[in-house]
Amino acid sequence: MKLVSQLLDRKGHAVFSVSPNDSVFDAIRLMSDKGVGALMVLELDKLVGVISERDYARQVILKGRSSKDTPVRDIMTTKVVRAEPSTSIEGCLSLMTEMRIRHLPIMDGDRLLGIVSIGDLVKAIITDQRITIEQLEQYIKS
Repeated sequence: MKLVSQLLDRKGHAVFSVSPNDSVFDAIRLMSDKGVGALMVLELDKLVGVISERDYARQVILKGRSSKDTPVRDIMTTKVVRAEPSTSIEGCLSLMTEMRIRHLPIMDGDRLLGIVSIGDLVKAIITDQRITIEQLEQYIKS
């Protein structure tokens, strides 16, 4: 597996999202229920932002806001870093490391195809390396 599109095909294209008008409390609850650390913020099926646990910690908890009274739009990240399906897994990992993010939406133009986490990418790289090692061991043995 070399491209992020292949990873999405294996992992799945499910995207958990909220609206900019939803409360931060509802967003955090959804993250907890789904076991994810970030949600895409969609308005009329268009990606307008990302909300993460980090946004919550920095923009709600540390500022003494109420998560039930704060809308997602007030704390979401609006400059969303994204990748295309043709981006390599290594390219995605490099981008995420450089931008210091943990979740990366994969976009085909304006269409959201899925999201990958840094953990998804590391797991894919380790799997590919394991396969390469097994093939090399078989080659050496033969």
